[in-house]
Amino acid sequence: MKLLKNIKIITSIFVLVHLVSCNKTNWRENYKERSKDPFGLYIVYNEAEEVFNNEKVTYLNENIYDYLFHNYPDPVADHASYVCIKNSTTKLTESGIEDLLAFVYNGNDAFLSLNFFNGILKEKLAFETVYSFNQNTLSNSYLKTLKGTFYLENSTFKDDSYSFDRNIKPTYFSDFDKNTTIVLGTAEIGGEMKPNFIKVYHGKGAIYLHSNPVVFTNYFLLKDKEDYITNVFSYLPDSEILWDPQIKSSRFEPKEEEDRSSIFKFFLQHKTLTWFLFVSLFGLLLFMVFNARRKQRVIPIIKPLENTTVAFTQTIASLYLKEQDHKNIVDKKIQFFLEKVRAKYLIDTNTLNVKFIEKLAAKSGNDLQKTKYLIHTIIDLNKKAICSEEQLIVLHRMIDNFFNK
Repeated sequence: MKLLKNIKIITSIFVLVHLVSCNKTNWRENYKERSKDPFGLYIVYNEAEEVFNNEKVTYLNENIYDYLFHNYPDPVADHASYVCIKNSTTKLTESGIEDLLAFVYNGNDAFLSLNFFNGILKEKLAFETVYSFNQNTLSNSYLKTLKGTFYLENSTFKDDSYSFDRNIKPTYFSDFDKNTTIVLGTAEIGGEMKPNFIKVYHGKGAIYLHSNPVVFTNYFLLKDKEDYITNVFSYLPDSEILWDPQIKSSRFEPKEEEDRSSIFKFFLQHKTLTWFLFVSLFGLLLFMVFNARRKQRVIPIIKPLENTTVAFTQTIASLYLKEQDHKNIVDKKIQFFLEKVRAKYLIDTNTLNVKFIEKLAAKSGNDLQKTKYLIHTIIDLNKKAICSEEQLIVLHRMIDNFFNK
């Protein structure tokens, strides 16, 4: 098959590009026709003519609404098939869907492979889908675990199965009008066969809906899964292909009505979101009403008065040291010692005799000889008119050692 040969050539090019590239592989599902990332559509987009048996492929460079606006009701020769493979049809508005359905109704076909189908399209064609996953929590590591096996219902492919090793999200068509819809393909989900590829007859034409667009990406074509893709596209009749890359919004669709309604339109289409909108607006109104009341004036913080006793003491001590008045400092140290003895041990300090020394040594737990030496030193320094720096230092150490016992 020529397609298989071309894919192998492109695979070699891909390998070469990845060998010389320093960029990290982007595993995001972008579904861009010019993207060579694993989940882009570069291969199927560039090999579309081979996939569709050399039929003419028109790559739309404008919105489908604009294309049909210019070409309909006299579009291509006799018949055409519209093809769109994306995560969702963000550029396909309500007017665009109506024109596309009219295009199909008059004898053309459309193929849509999407993860998320527009609500208007579901309503018009009477089908529902199930998305048993949360798009916001699908990390790359989790997507790698999502495997799947697909089947095609046609008798030619009925005995064939197609296994895919990652990113196969469990989405399928849960409800549809059996009078206008036939199942073309299924997926094994939770041990049950669920329809993931259906054909909906609409007027003289038909719309083919596929719920797993990831199988058409570069990754699976490079994993030799081109048989499934060509078999899926084989259901489309031989005709010109209108490939829609969804790159532009419409220039001709009326925008005034859309702009006026687009803000709340989506919310009002769903009952639960409508309630959410009303409750949110009511809550905002209550907040404004209660918050509008006059608030209490901010009470300034009054700092308490600072205790400057220590700073004052340090200043005085520095003054004494600067003036070399050691005798004054000795007197202050002696007064401090006697005051602390009175307060701590409740001993009268008016008479520093032998009885006082014995009582002080007993209550403080200090050695009697050391206590006697301290008191005699105090008595001796009290009698002196001048004291040296060395005497001051000795007295300070003796008092400090006494209270640190």
